[in-house]
Amino acid sequence: MQPRRIPILLLGLALSLGAVAEERVISSLGRLEPENGVIQLAGPSGGGLTGAVMKTLEVAEGNWVEKDQVVARLDSYNLRSADVDRLEAVLTNARNEMVRQEDLAKKSLTSKANFDAAQMDLDIALADFAAAKARLELAVVRSPLRAQVLEIHAYPGERVGPEGIMELGRTDKMYAVAEVYETDITGVKVGQTAKVRLSAMDRELSGKVERISLKVGRLDVVGTDPIAKTDARVVEVFILLDDSEAVSRFTNMQVKVEIQP
Repeated sequence: MQPRRIPILLLGLALSLGAVAEERVISSLGRLEPENGVIQLAGPSGGGLTGAVMKTLEVAEGNWVEKDQVVARLDSYNLRSADVDRLEAVLTNARNEMVRQEDLAKKSLTSKANFDAAQMDLDIALADFAAAKARLELAVVRSPLRAQVLEIHAYPGERVGPEGIMELGRTDKMYAVAEVYETDITGVKVGQTAKVRLSAMDRELSGKVERISLKVGRLDVVGTDPIAKTDARVVEVFILLDDSEAVSRFTNMQVKVEIQP
């Protein structure tokens, strides 16, 4: 009976070692980024705005902007604003004529043809005015969300290029995005705590795993190790930092992450 105990002991030892391996600290490199990443504000689309020139810039780098706040205007703004004013005057005349025709109709002093013509002119004026206001809006750049201006790419007098007008970020809620090797990802769960070390700061931050990416990608953050696997397959793990203010100025900074078991 004695030899039968050896396989049982070996099985118990293997299970214990597996549990220890599964609960080990997972280390990786990562980067800092605001909530939902960096927003490239390209400005309005359509209306022949390819290569549009900046007219005015209403904000500066570091400013906070609110959702729908005007942050810039393009060089077509003045012309389109004048068109709105012109068509507003046309609309006012059409409304006045419609009121006059309604009064005359009550007294049977106008024809149906005149009344219908006044109604048609009013409808056309309303449509033209609405279209002019829509064209004017294409020359106005608004922020799509409450965020901080991280970098401006186009200043007054410059054409809007492929980089867009500016970059925005929700820096009041910062994340460490850890690139965890696909072989280690099974040991990461939402809610785990993590330690984050910044190469440029002599301090350690804490946070919690909030989200795990649904796909495997290539390594983006490469360290200084010359024999590191630069073609490694990784999964991005998003760690919400407890002290976002401390790193709000360091978007894209490289960090070292340790995800605790």
